[in-house]
Formats: sequence, structure tokens, C-alpha cells
Amino acid sequence: MRLTDLLAQKPVLLADGATGTNLFEMGLMSGDPPEIWNIEHPDRILALHQSFVDAGADIILTNSFGDNRRRLALHKLDGRVKELNAIAARNARKVADGAGRPVVVAGSVGPTGDLFVPLGPLTEEDAVEIFAEQIEGLKEGGADVIWIETMSAAEEMRAAAKAAVKVGMPYTVTASFDTAGKTMMGIPPASMPGVAADIDPRPVAVGANCGVGASDLLVSILSMTEADPDAVIIAKANAGIPQFHGDHIHYSGTPELMAEYARLAVDAGARIIGGCCGTSPAHLAAMRQAIDSHQRAERPDTAKVVAEIGPLVAPPKAASSEDPARRRRRH
Repeated sequence: MRLTDLLAQKPVLLADGATGTNLFEMGLMSGDPPEIWNIEHPDRILALHQSFVDAGADIILTNSFGDNRRRLALHKLDGRVKELNAIAARNARKVADGAGRPVVVAGSVGPTGDLFVPLGPLTEEDAVEIFAEQIEGLKEGGADVIWIETMSAAEEMRAAAKAAVKVGMPYTVTASFDTAGKTMMGIPPASMPGVAADIDPRPVAVGANCGVGASDLLVSILSMTEADPDAVIIAKANAGIPQFHGDHIHYSGTPELMAEYARLAVDAGARIIGGCCGTSPAHLAAMRQAIDSHQRAERPDTAKVVAEIGPLVAPPKAASSEDPARRRRRH
């Protein structure tokens, strides 16, 4: 199912929930690559995809976030890039095709983990080649769209976009705004609608995922929809705030909170809404019900987001605020 076709049929689409944190609940050990489970435990991957479809997801992401040559080299799997990506896409394809309704298979493409020159070793040419290799495997396995996610550098977003175009795949792009309202590399949310606007074809949708909390992500979405009211915007927030309970990471967001987040995301102008880290099938089912029963209301502001979802974890810095280091030096 083409994402553009489903967007034409429905005003708001529900994307799936977390991959990694749910796999940890299913027995994945810290430090192990989730992607190898496509081969070693396909039954668990199929069960996770199925749980999201059963909860009402219109879009399911392949278990291929770190399936690029650079990341797989850490586990001596860099010679199996296309194989692992194709199997990841086939697993998701099998569940989508058995859903009895249209479900889009989105090929998850995460960052390489390297910085671009001059800060690091990665050139655009290298990055395009790395991403194209991964995307070729996802295409071979039957992905409908390439889902470029959790990015922080504009150069890497554009390289992944160019790779998708090179392989002949439609694509979306989301970034993680986790550093005082910007990405780690200083990209503000308002720039997302234009990040790949000069690439032909343009992304089907852009937006935000992961980050530091649902409130912060909603504020990022408000910035994007204000910058370009016509853009198709993706909101895929973590289920609340991560909290360490011993060795276990617990996310504070309840299904009720994620349902309210989904309603506010609709009001903020998002067309594709899902969950990232900590989002279980139970969270997603609550989001599905919230979206289906909600009539789009007045556009929220930051104060309403904070009142409904909770305080910002990493609020944007005021443009006029003084550098705290300078203030300390003066006193």
C-alpha cells in the first residue's frame, strides 16, 4: 500500500509503537543488535508487528533501524546488510499482507553513528552509498516507503533522502529534537519541512520522533506546522519520560497520557501519529481510539501542551538569554 494513497483516504494515520524497548521486554539483551532477531527469532518479530496491527496501526516499521554497514560492523555483520534488511521487510510484509485492511510497511533507516566531515569521517558520497545499500535490501523485501528516522544532522537526512531517490523509493524523514528544542547538531524543528525540499522527489512526510518526551515533541510539531501548514507532518513521541528502575528503563507515559498526546498532535496539525520508545501495543490501542473519536479542535499552544501532558524536559533556550558560562565568569 502506498503511503500517499492511504494519506489520501484518511485524515490521520496511526504509525506503530516502539521496536527496541518492546524487544527488550521479549528477551533482547542490552548490547545485542535487535536486527539479528529477524533471523534468530522471527516469531517474536512477527508477534510484535502483529500486536501493533491488532492495536490499529496503519503503518508498521521494519526492525532495521541499525541495519547499515557502519552499525552492523560493530557486530561483525557488515557483510549481511542487504540480507538482513530484506528479511526485516519480509517479516513486516507478511504481517501487513495478512491484516485484512491496508497497512503500509515502512523500511526503518536510522543514522550511521558517524559524524560528517569536518567533524568526523563521513562524506556525503559515502553516506549515500551506505544508505542505498540498506534501502536496496528493504526494497527487495517489499517495503512500501523508506522511513528515515531519529536523525540529527541535515547532511545525513539529505544523504539518506538522496539514497532513497537513487534506489527509486518514496521516503519520509524525522529528526530527534532532544537538545534545548533542537537536534544534537543544532537543527530547529521549523527547518524540517524544507530539509529535503530541493530533492526530487521530495519526502512524502517529515516530522519528529523519539527525543526527550511527548510534550517536547508536540512543541516541535507546532513549530513545523507553523513553518509550513501544508506539509504532511509525522509525530512519533516516546511514551513519557524514561526513568531508570535498577537496570530496567521504564517510561512514565500511561495509555491515557498517550491518548491525550495523540489528540493534541491532531490539533497541532500532524497527519501521521505514532509512538517511539516505551510505546506498547496497549498505548497504541488507546491512541487509535483517541484518534478515531476525536474531532480536530483549536490549535494548542505550549501552555496547553504542558498543562495536558506535563512540563518540557529540554525547553528551547530564549533567544535573548545570556550564556550561563559568561554569567558565572562575571561573578
